[in-house]
Amino acid sequence: MNIKELWPELDWIKDDNLREKTTQTWELALKRSVLTAEDLQTIPFTLLCGPDLKVTVMDQKRAVVHIARESGLKMKEFFKDELPVNMDVVIAGAILADVAKLLEYVLDENGKAVQGTYGKLLRHPFSGVSIAEECGIPPEVCHIIATHAGEGDLVKRTTEAYIVHHADFMTYLPFKERLKV
Repeated sequence: MNIKELWPELDWIKDDNLREKTTQTWELALKRSVLTAEDLQTIPFTLLCGPDLKVTVMDQKRAVVHIARESGLKMKEFFKDELPVNMDVVIAGAILADVAKLLEYVLDENGKAVQGTYGKLLRHPFSGVSIAEECGIPPEVCHIIATHAGEGDLVKRTTEAYIVHHADFMTYLPFKERLKV
């Protein structure tokens, strides 16, 4: 499976250069990971919501990209020039936000995804920026990778980063919260 099959949403990025660099970042992460593209369609998107979670990495990640895109488009429609939104940055950032989970996760002896030593020491927002920069991803997109998770609560987010952050958390928190019921 190639990256284009994994991420048909890459076509939404109008800037050819950014689309190519986004693709290369995923290729590099897969090359360095013990996971395959096929694994991403079977392992749970988070290890924090219990062992029975059936929502896969790609289910949640693609939902984040779709929600972020629609949110960005609506913000542009309603707020026009008062709150500019760079849609290529939103889409690339949403596609890349969790790219380094490929380095954070390993498979145990039963083939179950678990957090590896590397992931315990460097969570995916940090390692994701490193991989993205290595592939030439611009700072505006790296900012989204760095700030999409809780680590981003300590810095000022761009509009595009807020969009991706909220799309990510609205597709994560309901799963986490249902464990408390």
